[in-house]
Amino acid sequence: MRGNDLRVRRAHAAGALQRGMWMMVLIWIAAAAAFAGTTGKLAGRVTDKAKQPLPGANIILVGTQLGAVSDMEGYYTILNIPPGRYQVRYAFIGYKTMTVSQILVTTDHTTTQDVQLEQSVIEGETVQVVAQRPIVATNLTSSVATVTSDAIAIMPVQDLQEVVDLQAGVVDGHFRGGRTGEVQYQINGVSVNNSYDNSSTLRIDRSLLQEVQVISGTFDAEYGQAMSGVVNVVLKSGTDQFAVSGEAYTSDYLYTSGDRRNAPDKFRPLSIQNYQASLSGPLPLLPKTYFIFSGRRYANDGYVYGERRFLPTDRANFENKIYTPGGDNKEFPLDTSREWSGLAKLTNRSLKNLTLEYQAIANQIAGKRYNYGMRFNPDGRAEQRTFSIVHGIDLNHTLSPKTFYNISLRQNYFNYTDYAFEDFYDARYDSAGPSMGDSNYEDGASIQGVELGRFKQQTNTLVLKGALTSQVSRSHQLKFGIELQKSELKFGSPGYLVNTGGTLLVRHIDEPPDYPGIAVYNPVAMVAYGQDQIEWRDLVVRAGARLEYFDARSTLPSDLANPANTIAGAPLSVAKDTEAKISLSPRLGISYPVTTSASLFFAYGHFYQMPALGQIFSNSDYAILDDLQAGGISYGVLGNPDIKPERTVQYEFGYKQAIGSLLGLDVSIFYKDIRDLLGVEFVSTYAAAEYARLTNIDFGNVLGYTIALDQRRIGMVSTMVDYTWQRAMGNASDPRETATRASAGEDPRPRQIPLSWDQRNTLNATVTVESPNQFAFSTIVRYGSGQPYTPALSAGFGGGLETNSGRKPTGLRVDLRAEKYFKFSGLRASLFARVINLLDARFVNGFVFDDTGSPDYSLNPVGQRATLANPGRYYAPRRVEIGFTFGSL
Repeated sequence: MRGNDLRVRRAHAAGALQRGMWMMVLIWIAAAAAFAGTTGKLAGRVTDKAKQPLPGANIILVGTQLGAVSDMEGYYTILNIPPGRYQVRYAFIGYKTMTVSQILVTTDHTTTQDVQLEQSVIEGETVQVVAQRPIVATNLTSSVATVTSDAIAIMPVQDLQEVVDLQAGVVDGHFRGGRTGEVQYQINGVSVNNSYDNSSTLRIDRSLLQEVQVISGTFDAEYGQAMSGVVNVVLKSGTDQFAVSGEAYTSDYLYTSGDRRNAPDKFRPLSIQNYQASLSGPLPLLPKTYFIFSGRRYANDGYVYGERRFLPTDRANFENKIYTPGGDNKEFPLDTSREWSGLAKLTNRSLKNLTLEYQAIANQIAGKRYNYGMRFNPDGRAEQRTFSIVHGIDLNHTLSPKTFYNISLRQNYFNYTDYAFEDFYDARYDSAGPSMGDSNYEDGASIQGVELGRFKQQTNTLVLKGALTSQVSRSHQLKFGIELQKSELKFGSPGYLVNTGGTLLVRHIDEPPDYPGIAVYNPVAMVAYGQDQIEWRDLVVRAGARLEYFDARSTLPSDLANPANTIAGAPLSVAKDTEAKISLSPRLGISYPVTTSASLFFAYGHFYQMPALGQIFSNSDYAILDDLQAGGISYGVLGNPDIKPERTVQYEFGYKQAIGSLLGLDVSIFYKDIRDLLGVEFVSTYAAAEYARLTNIDFGNVLGYTIALDQRRIGMVSTMVDYTWQRAMGNASDPRETATRASAGEDPRPRQIPLSWDQRNTLNATVTVESPNQFAFSTIVRYGSGQPYTPALSAGFGGGLETNSGRKPTGLRVDLRAEKYFKFSGLRASLFARVINLLDARFVNGFVFDDTGSPDYSLNPVGQRATLANPGRYYAPRRVEIGFTFGSL
């Protein structure tokens, strides 16, 4: 099917909706249901000093409308609590009122707080207590890391992704050995993934983060469209007190000038700049309405600079090696980025037991990616622009102290462009021509022309979610969930500029199959799930199942052996609708207490996810095969909109132990069986020709364990250390790898090899030295063993050894942040310094030469001279940031 064939899609859409009606009926019969958690639960028991229950005790979260009354056995439960630290008041007639402060409530988990009240002689007596965070969370049924805003504030990190990368089992965006794109990113309970490539549509600055929950092991039925992990983010909200805050810093790179990086270190204190400010509080004139507005400006020029020696319109006499530089010879950054981002959020609680919120998070980014080949012709580079916004309405209604529901309606919009000039017919394309260089001049660097590539990708997704959570008994909390997601996906080239020789350009726009236009697809997805959280004494069981429906709403040839109807006498091939895909995922997690300070946990689950839609829809017009010749593989890998979901079965077993009152141990062992990954099959036609297309054929498995130690503060010092060993094996690291091997004349049959991100040993260590309101110092040390690469004995065909049989060097990175706090004029403020890559490591699992396994040298220095001159093959050098923060007391 051609992506822009609207009539076919509309007809197919009607059929798809009819086929999905039975599921929608089942979903709505199941009632509204719970989606990804954005609130937590506080539970416990109120007794006297003799440990006898106190029925009817009042429990109130100070400063909120939330509270509960203890039952006949003294137990209480408070649901629907936004994550954060709270002061809780416990009162009972004839007993001293107890106030417990600093109780930490986290997303989708139960915080247990038992209290014993003393009899009172004088009415109104109050006891003040500060809660202690458990050194280990013995009620968790899988590996979950929860990072609060307080912890993020003193860490040497700047955005959400840097927080995620610190967690055990995460290596360069790969969660426990899975491919990238297997992680679900959620903001306030709703997905923000771009279905084109399954990545997050947003960059989130640390100033917006209230809490970050990273689930790297198995996860509950409420989370879907992920096979490796979940990142659940809760953003900050406005309160009834006006508050202002902000941060600004400037940065420069400090490293040995020249050396192997071949880049001079000049003093450029404004090479990176960041400015952020937030304002929150009650909204005037509207009762119980609160706001938070936040904005950020970020600019980055990188550390490699070029020289504007040439202009795109310069003309060289390549035959006679005569070059005519017309530039001004000024320095120019080769890796630039300019970003505006912000958050606007309104919260209304004017109606009893009902909260209504509107939030909008937006990014606008413009820049030019690093291209060392354009270092003397920087104006010839293409520009990349991104605009993304996630906005919508959330409603939270408490029906009773035991039951509440949520409804969420969101729009996730993402628009990306990549071209030198927006106008396809811009005369500057013709006056400049294609980018060209000469191997005899500066290793082939571009000396005229512009980059002609043009690409556009746009995703517009509407998400409707419903939620119902009920504590049906002291031991059972039930969740049932629904979700409807409808997307419009567009991508492709907005016109092709073809160089026919010299500088003459010929334009082609929307001329399929050779020059297809921007394709448009409208897939739909629906979800229903149910989950029971059982908390019986100290035993915790989380059991559930998830039912998912996906329809690509596309077509394929009915006979793949005659895909373009060009084989005489062969059966006619017609457009056939893709089939809707339905998957059922059971999930189970158990935490069993061994002692009062230790527990065992086990988790098991099936996890399904559709591959990145940009992959399965790309090159899916089979009409391009009309000239296919016998034995040829010349059309790349064709897409396949009829792909099934990829599947992972995960097992996890762990042990948690509090060692004394200051040290916590967490050990987990995990195994992942990965099937139906996107890979390549070869299809034979009636004319004995062969072509490659995507299908569910790749596989893999991951085995590993994690050991984590959390040391509570002793004096001013606290530490966290985690070590992960894992082995990630599979038949291919990339879906198109099999076709690449076949086209190179290599054996394309399945095999079991280390995947390209198979980092066997990973160590993260965090040390924090803090004196509240005085100063804070934190450092993060990250060590990783070498990832695989494919060694080569010689250049050219047949020179390579077994795929991924070599190992890159190990990498070590150290980051730190030091901050000094002040108070003046009713504000708190601080001065801080942050150093990224303190030791100026040149290598952290990046590029290596395949004939040496080193980034520093090659056995073929003449043939690799352009690469050897390129500083971009190294890890970014040491970066020092100096800045300040301010905020309301």
